[in-house]
Amino acid sequence: MNSFGRLFRVSIFGESHGECVGITIDGCPAGLSLSPEDLAADLERRKGGKQKGTTPRQEEDFPIFKSGIFNGKTTGFPITILFENKNIRSEDYTKQRSIPRPGHADWVAHQKFGGYEDYRGGGHFSARLTAGIVAAAAIAKKLMKDVSIHAEVVEIGGEKDLEKGLQNAIDAKDSVGGIVECRVNGLPVGLGEPWFDSVESVLAHLVFAIPAVRGVEFGTGFAAARMFGSEHNDAIVEMSGKTKTNHAGGVVGGITNGNELVFRLAIKPTSSTPKEQESLNWDTEQVEKFSIKGRHDLCVALRAPVIVEAVAALVLVDFMMLEQKIPTVLS
Repeated sequence: MNSFGRLFRVSIFGESHGECVGITIDGCPAGLSLSPEDLAADLERRKGGKQKGTTPRQEEDFPIFKSGIFNGKTTGFPITILFENKNIRSEDYTKQRSIPRPGHADWVAHQKFGGYEDYRGGGHFSARLTAGIVAAAAIAKKLMKDVSIHAEVVEIGGEKDLEKGLQNAIDAKDSVGGIVECRVNGLPVGLGEPWFDSVESVLAHLVFAIPAVRGVEFGTGFAAARMFGSEHNDAIVEMSGKTKTNHAGGVVGGITNGNELVFRLAIKPTSSTPKEQESLNWDTEQVEKFSIKGRHDLCVALRAPVIVEAVAALVLVDFMMLEQKIPTVLS
């Protein structure tokens, strides 16, 4: 469905070219100081057009609080935040309505929703909806003031030199993927449960809700398959649980062990590539050549770090509340 979380629960809504997108946050403790300025830094990082390779679409993304705030403090009741869509060009999508874009949800959405879906800009499949997720996470970060979360792009198109990887795509007149790494410090020992509510299980669940994510690994990840056990095992060296190495990435048995939480995501190339492609025209039932118009990211991974931080924050604040690490009323 469109909601996530147990105690800190978020519900997203809206479409890319609809009147607005937004989020409702249930479970935020009462008494937290909150204003639009508290969300501004992360929302600014999420915007396109800030660096080479990102979409030129620019939205103001000013958060409009509709409920849950009184006299600058959270009330303990659901917080609803809206973001208006103003800079839209829907005609780019109307022209290609009959040709589902390869790599996009156009075809499956048409089949699942019987043609009633809002197809403009990807509708509710669009990464535009991550504006609300980033806003909710900014609130979650305020609640976890002793926890630091930082994500960054570490590879583009197989190149550690990000500029080179991006330039290769520009020269090829094509889109390109990348890898984002996230590191979390300051987590207490004991978050998560064995089996179905392990930290990796829940985090992977929400990570794969980010459009364009194709893979996730924790700690050493897939490289662990090429190691000996004695090499991969993290020796505990202090009573705090600190380990000599961190191949596990801060989680053992599904539970945080007090070390740095480390995970990486594989982000696919943006499906909307400038290259001419082929796809089925469902009106004529014939495959034909076409090119995608509109404003798109050359490398969507460039805008992903703040979104990756956001999903990590939403998962971890929920775990923190379950372990009663965050009070229900803040003084």
